Amino acid sequence: MPPSLCPHFQEKILSATGASMFEVVEVVQELWSGYGQILRLRLDGDSKVVVKHIRMAATASHPRGWNSNLSHQRKLKSYQVETAWYCHWSQNCGPKTRIPELLGFDRHNGEILLILEDLDASGFPSRLTPNATPTDAIRACIDWLANFHASFMGVEPTHLWKTGTYWHLATRSEELASLGDNELKKAAPTLDQILTSAAHQTLVHGDAKLANFCFSKSGNDVAAVDFQYVGGGCGMKDLAYFIGSCLDESSYEKKENEFLDQYFVTLCRNISINRPDLDPKAIETEWRELYPVAWTDFYRFLKGWSPDHWKINSYSERLTREVVASLQ
Repeated sequence: MPPSLCPHFQEKILSATGASMFEVVEVVQELWSGYGQILRLRLDGDSKVVVKHIRMAATASHPRGWNSNLSHQRKLKSYQVETAWYCHWSQNCGPKTRIPELLGFDRHNGEILLILEDLDASGFPSRLTPNATPTDAIRACIDWLANFHASFMGVEPTHLWKTGTYWHLATRSEELASLGDNELKKAAPTLDQILTSAAHQTLVHGDAKLANFCFSKSGNDVAAVDFQYVGGGCGMKDLAYFIGSCLDESSYEKKENEFLDQYFVTLCRNISINRPDLDPKAIETEWRELYPVAWTDFYRFLKGWSPDHWKINSYSERLTREVVASLQ
């Protein structure tokens, strides 16, 4: 038994799952900056669950050196938001927006325990890598995002981030101060204002990178994880970030329009069926124009956070220059 799981949490796991015993079979992931672990457990009867054990009092050890109190407080809130998501919002997701089911939750001595369905055991055992992702798998993720955004269109993000995504400007003053691109730095508040004042708002996943999607063996079905930065926003923030996470620079322009078209077909179909009070074409018109703004907004964060990151490339530079020039 890992020493990180105290007796209180061990009892909670047993009561939430109805098991009489369990064993840790895998450390799935060490949480970013040392805030805990994700563990896979085998229960008696050979069924499995995943637990996310969060140590809220952890001393941050950021791999890129961002160890300030501001960074620590942002992380603490992110885990509070994820807990709120699973407790208050996750039941609103359906088959087209598959996520792990919450089986149990507890707080104890400044730590949080989330007991979740094991997606590997539920038919989503595959993880894919950037630049080698089949088109059908990318399409499955884009459909997931479109259906997710359609499902939460216009809701108030109660208990979540008022503005979703881990890079939104209000929480990234340190990275903005480090940004050496003065034109982009000057434009940052305007980019943020354009996105946050869009007429059509939804819930965004907030960290919709390829690594946060779990795939069926065929790659045609997908489920999403990691809801620390879910909150209000324009759906283009998720879409731009996702496309940038799974395609290389040479593929952006080749595939961009194709994937945007697919996203809006799925979004508009879902809204037409489930939200007759909304005008899907008005949403599409507004959001298509905001896609390059959303891309530039993330690029603003990236250039300040990690100027040598592999996503710093000529395509993003060119698009950013075009967007910034259009604001003047």
